Amino acid sequence: MTNSFTDITPSLRRRHARETRFKWMGKIAIIIAVSFLLVMVGSIAWLGSGALKQTRVQLNVHLDAAQIDAAAVADANYGKLIKTALLDRFPEVTKRRDKKSLYGLVSYDAAYALHDRVVAEPGLIGQDLRMWFVASDDLDMLIKGNLETTGDENRRRFSDKQLGWINSLKEEGAIKSVFNVAFFTTGDSREPELAGVLGAFVGTAFTLLVCFCLSFPIGIMAAIYLEEFAKKNRWNDLIEVNINNLAAVPSIVFGLLGLAVFLNVFGLPRSSPLVGGMVLALMTLPTIIIAARAALRAVPPSIREAALGIGATQIQTVFHHVAPLALPGMLTGAIVGMARALGETAPLLMIGMVAFIVDIPGSVVQPATALPVQIFLWADSPERAFLEKTSAAIIVLIVFLILMNLVAILLRNKYSQRF
Repeated sequence: MTNSFTDITPSLRRRHARETRFKWMGKIAIIIAVSFLLVMVGSIAWLGSGALKQTRVQLNVHLDAAQIDAAAVADANYGKLIKTALLDRFPEVTKRRDKKSLYGLVSYDAAYALHDRVVAEPGLIGQDLRMWFVASDDLDMLIKGNLETTGDENRRRFSDKQLGWINSLKEEGAIKSVFNVAFFTTGDSREPELAGVLGAFVGTAFTLLVCFCLSFPIGIMAAIYLEEFAKKNRWNDLIEVNINNLAAVPSIVFGLLGLAVFLNVFGLPRSSPLVGGMVLALMTLPTIIIAARAALRAVPPSIREAALGIGATQIQTVFHHVAPLALPGMLTGAIVGMARALGETAPLLMIGMVAFIVDIPGSVVQPATALPVQIFLWADSPERAFLEKTSAAIIVLIVFLILMNLVAILLRNKYSQRF
């Protein structure tokens, strides 16, 4: 006995050493994967944090009664008043080229902001109004430290003369950075300093709502039929094979299907969440069906046998006993399918949701865009400021995805039953 134990001791040590190495390799792999994830998310969050700040410029605007007709306040030339305020602040600017550079310090939205203020308070006409206006995207990037201020003047976005104006405004406290509320409350814009994510967020919510209302009941009923009622024959086997194959079909194929059928044949509104949701529903149906069937198979046969043994019909057995127990898995599969649909861009591009939409959609038939498409559009824009908007929109998309997965976990824990 002693000799036999002595003989196997080296092999045991080698086996234990291999197991230890394997465990450490697994831990190292997890650490590397988490590190890459943290670096990726951290870099996106760091870059996107700039979009949460907005630069404002304070101007003293004289609301000249000669230029604002009290009977038609909304028709006044407020852009001219903004330019006059800038020239009054820097009277040394006389050349046309310098004036154009000076006007570029504030966003073109300044005229609309002044318009809304005067229309809301007509009593301001004839007075001097000190008001904060949104800065241009170049000035915003400069204040955030993303533009060069040294080196060859011809290679910079701002000349020495412009930097002098900006420094003068800084010394007066006429430039400040505030939290960019407009990013979460406005729609898209050609100007990066005015672009917001609300329109894309609402469009995404409408699209996913249509997708869920179509794919969940159809997918669950199809899974119940195939798993509980369908006979095992050639046709049903063919359907099951096609469902599994459809789960691997590229998403752009579903976009082409939506373009050919929903838009060209049925004439549904282009670039609407209704069509987008229908296309995504087709794409997520195979995933939901497969997950629902797996959940139904996980219910022990004894549940079915007990129900049938006390006289329940097959329909009663399925809908009163089997389906409630499989519901957590069904919901999890549905949420996973919806999460996949949330990140899809190609099928939405094919049905026209790539259009430039400024207004916030109010229904599923109005033109809209979605968060992945909005990210695609901003990433393709040449302005440096849109890079921050792109990263911030990615963070919003990730948070939306995390919330969806959190809902799936909560539903699964709430309705799961041990058997």
